[in-house]
Amino acid sequence: MSRRIEIVEVGPRDGLQNEKTLLEVDQKLEMIRRLEDAGARRMEVVSFVNAKRVPQMAGAEEIMAALPHQAGRSRIGLVLNMRGWDRCLAAQCDEANVVVCATDGFGIRNQGASSAEQVQALADIMAVKKPGDPPVSMTVSVAFGCPFEGEVPEQRVADIVKAAAELGVDEIALADTIGVADPWTVRRRIEAARKVSGDIPLRLHFHDTRNTGLANAFAGVEAGVDILDASVGGLGGCPFAPNATGNIGTEDLVYMLERAGYETGYDLPKLIEIGAWASGLIGKAPASSVARAGGFPAPQPA
Repeated sequence: MSRRIEIVEVGPRDGLQNEKTLLEVDQKLEMIRRLEDAGARRMEVVSFVNAKRVPQMAGAEEIMAALPHQAGRSRIGLVLNMRGWDRCLAAQCDEANVVVCATDGFGIRNQGASSAEQVQALADIMAVKKPGDPPVSMTVSVAFGCPFEGEVPEQRVADIVKAAAELGVDEIALADTIGVADPWTVRRRIEAARKVSGDIPLRLHFHDTRNTGLANAFAGVEAGVDILDASVGGLGGCPFAPNATGNIGTEDLVYMLERAGYETGYDLPKLIEIGAWASGLIGKAPASSVARAGGFPAPQPA
């Protein structure tokens, strides 16, 4: 197949934000540089949140200051509100990813704001965004299920997507923050999002909490989505979502897609090495299956 699937690496942000072990700025930078060497061209590298609430995300400005702009590479900053947008601009991120929670129950615990207030925060950001400012994507968090409110109605997700599309965001993502989605629901949510998003590209973000992450990614690709998030080593989780585990592993996603003939631009052996190294820094084994089993066919010695 000649179709290319873009994998946005989220390990340095989503992969680390729920870990008890706090990495130093230099360790985070090494992780980012290793991932770029392995083929990452879009990467969520920092989060402009309150470091007192999420200490794992401290040092965002230092990290961005140490990453000079490079053609063909985009370093993304996570933004929750206008304060985060201002920090993102000052740090000269290449992109901003604004999160809007699909439920009030999750939004208040995660961001201290209701879903409607978060949509308004996005509107405020888009209102002050100037030509030349970084592109803005919007991620609908808990788009498939909420740990506090349970099932999330499809219409609620569609309403948020429609609002974001009308505000003129550059990309819209649906996130299975707690890993409850199934492939059939994924297809239906994509269809619902497309009806209200026009030509805006869709991205998908899956966690593998219940071992359905890769199946959901497959469903998304089959439905025509070309952009997927993943985290090296299968690292990840949300500090405000009980029992939420890691993202789908970048190694696993790359292996599945390239085995089928899709192009990703990643070096699988390097990803496996990085997953093991990064997991070792935080004192755990990689959650990724390919990190444990290796690729196939196995690389032959030179």
